[in-house]
Amino acid sequence: MNHINPFSTTPHRSNQQTVKVTGEETLQIAPDQAIITLGVVTENVDPKIAQQENSQTVAQILDTLSKMGIPENNIKTSDYRIDPQYNYVDSKEIFHKYKVLHMIQIKTNDIEHVGTIVDTAVKQGANSVSNVHFSLSNPDAYYNQALSLALKNAYKKALTLTETLGTSLHPLPIQIEELSAARPPIVLQASTYMKESTTPTPFKPGELTITATVRVEYSY
Repeated sequence: MNHINPFSTTPHRSNQQTVKVTGEETLQIAPDQAIITLGVVTENVDPKIAQQENSQTVAQILDTLSKMGIPENNIKTSDYRIDPQYNYVDSKEIFHKYKVLHMIQIKTNDIEHVGTIVDTAVKQGANSVSNVHFSLSNPDAYYNQALSLALKNAYKKALTLTETLGTSLHPLPIQIEELSAARPPIVLQASTYMKESTTPTPFKPGELTITATVRVEYSY
């Protein structure tokens, strides 16, 4: 909902006054890309074995993703760690085993098949899915569209106010101030992922909200 700020008139030039208004526009846009973060966790008392098992499974996942048509430059490692795990007995730290974590990020424009990509990776051995991040490949284009509409909205408000006063508005603004704040992308958390169904996991990205707000000063 657009809100008209209380306006005040102040001398601008000898026979002109000014009016300040805000304009806002919100667009609802369906995301056109997704970033999937998933990976493999292996554990063993021997770090070399844990590392080898992890590497083999990740290689298998990467090979399958390549066969699905996902370009190599759309896949990258986001995290890789080898950490010792300990148990606590009688307040004493006792070594238990090593944990190897290898997480990869997969970027895709095939929004409709995000669930299939996740499920396929899980079938190939991925046992950690941290999140699915939906966003726009070119958010600036939509934001600029909203910004233009916000300015038109501000002009309509100023025109309504000056017509009510029985005077004429100068259409060229004296000053324009951008007030917009960036909106976060949609992130679906999926840190605990268990796949048992034979149908693809349904991911519903919804729509992203892009809002532009301006404060404009006109003379009349």
